Amino acid sequence: MFGKTDPLETLNRDLARSRDKRDACASEVTTLTAEIAVLEARISAENDRREHERVATEIDMIKTRMKVQYLAFVPVIAEMREATQTAETIIPAARELDELLHVIGTEVGNAIDGLLADLDERIEALRTGHAAPELPQSPNESCELAQDNHRVLRLPEWLSRKKTLEDQCNTVAA
Repeated sequence: MFGKTDPLETLNRDLARSRDKRDACASEVTTLTAEIAVLEARISAENDRREHERVATEIDMIKTRMKVQYLAFVPVIAEMREATQTAETIIPAARELDELLHVIGTEVGNAIDGLLADLDERIEALRTGHAAPELPQSPNESCELAQDNHRVLRLPEWLSRKKTLEDQCNTVAA
């Protein structure tokens, strides 16, 4: 028995070493699984943050575009009102158009102010993480506007009539 090793003893040692290796690997797998979960959570949080920021930036661009278009609209309405006030001396009915332009300008201004405030709130909510990012609708998608039937603006009758060429010629001839 001297110098000879017992095969059963060798197998038991090999089995013990294999179990130790397995336990060490299992511990490493558990550690790595936990690290992977943390990294995935960080990636997900960063993706969410980037998506919030992207949508907030898109909304901010829409807001800027609305402001620019509104600022282009204001002088047009002002010039049209000046023209109708001048036309009032010739055609008294032009006062109706002037009043209508004033109402339209006021309504558009109020609506724009409300819309810009809503957009600011949405941007703030996105940047603080209190809102889910919703993609703005594409301008090509149909979007029905809510109508307030109590405040429907109508053009004065003298503006909404279409004059025929004969009528215009008769007016000029008279």
